[in-house]
Amino acid sequence: MQQALEGLRVLDLSRMLPGPYCSMMLADLGAEVIKVEEPKIGDPTRHSPPTIDGQSAPFAQVNRNKKSIAIDLKQAEGRDIFLKLASTADVILEQFRPGVVERLGVGYAAAAKLNPRIIYCSLTGFGQYGSHRERSGHDLNYLALSGVLGLTTDERGKPVIPGVQVADLAGAMIAGFAILAALLARDRTNHGQYLDVSMFDVMLSMLPIPAAHEFAGKTVPVGGKYVLSGQYPFYNIYETSDGNYMTLGALEPKFWANFCRKVGRDDLDPRQFDSGEQRVDLFELVRVIFKSRTQSEWVDLMRDADCCCEPVLSMSEAFQHEQTRAREMVREIKDAKFKQLGFAYKMSATPPRDRKAAPALGENTDELLAALGISGDERARLRQSGVIVGAG
Repeated sequence: MQQALEGLRVLDLSRMLPGPYCSMMLADLGAEVIKVEEPKIGDPTRHSPPTIDGQSAPFAQVNRNKKSIAIDLKQAEGRDIFLKLASTADVILEQFRPGVVERLGVGYAAAAKLNPRIIYCSLTGFGQYGSHRERSGHDLNYLALSGVLGLTTDERGKPVIPGVQVADLAGAMIAGFAILAALLARDRTNHGQYLDVSMFDVMLSMLPIPAAHEFAGKTVPVGGKYVLSGQYPFYNIYETSDGNYMTLGALEPKFWANFCRKVGRDDLDPRQFDSGEQRVDLFELVRVIFKSRTQSEWVDLMRDADCCCEPVLSMSEAFQHEQTRAREMVREIKDAKFKQLGFAYKMSATPPRDRKAAPALGENTDELLAALGISGDERARLRQSGVIVGAG
């Protein structure tokens, strides 16, 4: 069965999390993704703990289904090899600060001169222009400057660091979306294009509800003062008798009514949108209700209840959950040392696949250079001079 992106070649210059997550999604769909790594240490995530037998678990999670070629782009011969590869590629993905790929001689202009159909995507923190274009940054900084962190606060207004790299992963997904859109456009025009994806922009674009308040001249609620951030008892997190937690998301009146009925408190149904002291009192009543049972007892009670009530699970519990198993969201790849997260979408005709584990540094250097017509003797010379790394 042919995959959706089979036949596409992607050169991936990115490192760490955002770019590799993006290119992994393309690889899962059948694209030939070639990680272009510097020869000495490769992608720094290769050395991130925890490790097993010298292999990094974080690296393995976002680099399955890929090939690896190790080239020193700072050497002229390394640059020339990359450009030869670029002439055969459909997509180039890079994650350096603005200007770096141009200084290396492997930017969009150089690639497009050889291959006008190339889709060239730069995934960066702040984009290719603007006051912050050259500033360094990580996920936390993009969340901070976009205002997202200012919304994610405790009741005292102190920002809380999310447990997931939201900007990195959202940026990766938007970059993938943009790449696919550009490929569709290329089918119509026969021309490639340059894509400028900023993780800062991405996070701002994901604020439609707070923006609605701001653009309407209203104060944007923070710190549990908004309906979807804990303002009301019907949409909140509650501690159970064994020190665990349950979530209640009974936003619609029918769900709140079902919850009240399930816990034997139909009298609370009319009070869903209480205000002032009445809301404070309702909060306390619901807290006491949740404190009356353990988390497992709540799970059993709510198994057949239609009221949006679910437990807060640990990672281990989430990975072992029956729904996780049913959706195959934890998978194993042949010859891989680590289990893999499953695919976030299911396709009936061209499903994503996990074909192979993450590659060793330079694992495919020799075969890729041979395909470019570079002889064995020449590859040996390039290896000896440090331009490439990979088994000969």
